[in-house]
Amino acid sequence: MSTFQLIIILFVAIIHIYILILEMFLWTSKQGKRAFGLKSKEFAEETKVLAANQGLYNGFLAAGLIWSLIIKEFDIATFFLSCVVIAGIYGAYSTKKIKILYIQSVPALIGIISIFI
Repeated sequence: MSTFQLIIILFVAIIHIYILILEMFLWTSKQGKRAFGLKSKEFAEETKVLAANQGLYNGFLAAGLIWSLIIKEFDIATFFLSCVVIAGIYGAYSTKKIKILYIQSVPALIGIISIFI
């Protein structure tokens, strides 16, 4: 793997570790509510278990990407980057928030493209 490929895959993993932290530990905080556009503390409290579950899945994505870096395996990196792209597309579609597409899908897509170039 080239240095650029390693950096972009690690960058995507770090994004997902940050999302894990926001969803699992900071969901009801000011930072978590702002990041996800939550309108009320009550709603954040009611949905924190669901958010923690989402955070766990983001952690699995990050773990898979880090694993692909450790074993330097393009196929595994491509699989997890593809999962991130699909999750970002669905997240943007289902929430009507285009920024999800740019935060998740675009870096992962750049990672996939870098693997195939």
